[in-house]
Amino acid sequence: QVQLVESGGGSVQAGGSLRLSCAVSGYTGSRNCMGWFRQAPGKERERVAHIYAGGGYYHDSVKGRFTISQDSAKNTLYLQMNSLKPEDTAMYYCAATTVRYSVSWCYGDYDYWGQGTQVTVSS
Repeated sequence: QVQLVESGGGSVQAGGSLRLSCAVSGYTGSRNCMGWFRQAPGKERERVAHIYAGGGYYHDSVKGRFTISQDSAKNTLYLQMNSLKPEDTAMYYCAATTVRYSVSWCYGDYDYWGQGTQVTVSS
């Protein structure tokens, strides 16, 4: 059974940093997409960043501030968030797909989801 468990969320002041972790169990793969999504109250869920074949891809709103990375040995996905802004406040979810043969599939549906971790940025 595939499980994704996020951790690392919390409250921080604007300009601060947080690192989110997502521990993955029951699944490994090299040609899958792994991503971070977020959903703020009253807003639709949006893709923040994803990683495919070692390459990171970012939503415009987080480019230059967030970095997605993956430790294959630990089967863990990370999201380093710097220069946080109040508009980054949301529930953050990690997600993964089964095998995909092109990075373009990473902009589609994901198969596995974590339970989320809250990030709150105060001004």
